[in-house]
Amino acid sequence: MKFMATKLIWVLVTITACIFKHGIGQEEAETSSVSQPLVPAMFIFGDSLIDSGNNNNLASFAKANYLPYGIDFRGGPTGRFSNGYTMVDTVAQLLGLPLIPPYAQAQYSTDLMRYGVNYASAAAGILENTGGDFISRIPFKQQVNNFEKTLYQLSSIVGAGELSQGLAKSIMFIGMGSNDYLNNYLMVNYDTKDHYNAQQFADLLTEKYTKHVTRLYNLGARKFVIAGLGLMGCIPSILAQTNTNGYCSDEVNELVSPFNTNVKMMINNLSANLPNSRFVYIDINNAFQDLLINSQAYGFSVVNRGCCGTGKNGGQVSCLPFQMPCQDRSRYIFWDAFHPTEAVNVLIGKKAFYGGSEIVSPMNIQQLASL
Repeated sequence: MKFMATKLIWVLVTITACIFKHGIGQEEAETSSVSQPLVPAMFIFGDSLIDSGNNNNLASFAKANYLPYGIDFRGGPTGRFSNGYTMVDTVAQLLGLPLIPPYAQAQYSTDLMRYGVNYASAAAGILENTGGDFISRIPFKQQVNNFEKTLYQLSSIVGAGELSQGLAKSIMFIGMGSNDYLNNYLMVNYDTKDHYNAQQFADLLTEKYTKHVTRLYNLGARKFVIAGLGLMGCIPSILAQTNTNGYCSDEVNELVSPFNTNVKMMINNLSANLPNSRFVYIDINNAFQDLLINSQAYGFSVVNRGCCGTGKNGGQVSCLPFQMPCQDRSRYIFWDAFHPTEAVNVLIGKKAFYGGSEIVSPMNIQQLASL
């Protein structure tokens, strides 16, 4: 059975996202109550699940810098694909850091880079050609290139030695791969599935993934948090295209499963071969299984429909500019056709920070930060 991941209908709407003052500005107002950060900085690589505004000024259809995105975020829309916080926002606050600014803004000010930079880009993937239907996006390779540029800028003001020490203690948060399935393998206008079966495609992705992570290590990174993929067969966009009566697509979940297995093996191999490296794996798949099975206990009553979207399961057309979202957003697992609500992002962020081995291994982020 072939699936076509519904294209996000993003309209190029110009709305100012974050306004920065005194270095961090809007983001600075959203800091944690922790007076001393647990790590010097956090650098973020990924896609729309953790993007904080890098696509705002790109010629891209993958944007979220308009209402109702950010409806629950102080200051309104920023480019986050959520009604409020993303998972990395929660992690940043628990680390005692300010919310990490997007590279699109931080690149112009070393002051904005001092607690880290978010390089994540909506529609981006591990593969260069992933997300091509959205025109502009910043693939993983280019995100690493941008990180290298950041290091060059920072070295001019703090010196190579101090930068190296700070970088070794900082956290690299990586969440990549979703779009390589949704906006590549599962798209009818891509021939990827004609050349690779599920395992072969997962092997291709993790081969590229390994190279990019190794490059980050060679640039001085030592602490890595890597998020696996969730139950993609359960998102409203996929439910809207299947005849599963609102239940998850086992076919899509089984397609993605080899990638998560490979990523765990990748982490084990990198840990063994990269001296002084530390890796944490966030099992997003297990986290979402727990959410769906115990949704009522967590306070969620709507598990298979986007809060902001139209059509079947609120997943045929994702959240459009100024569309009226659901009222009780805290009761929904999904915000739009593809992304979780702030309530879910905060919950999973806390589990990644404090949780046990069923969600995060071989240690949690709090333990990683203390090393």
